[in-house]
Amino acid sequence: MIILGVILLIIGLVAGLGILWTIGIILVAIGVLLWILGGVGHAVGGRRHYW
Repeated sequence: MIILGVILLIIGLVAGLGILWTIGIILVAIGVLLWILGGVGHAVGGRRHYW
C-alpha cells in the first residue's frame, strides 16, 4: 500500500493531478499506520503482521 501511494504521489506530481496526489498521501498514511500496528504486535485485519 505504501508503494502504491508513492507511485500515485509521483504520477500526481508529474501530471499535475491533485486528486492522485491526495489519494497517494492517504494511501501512504494508511500503509504506514498499518505497518506500525503490525510491527508492535497488534492484530490488523485478523493478522498478527501486516506487510
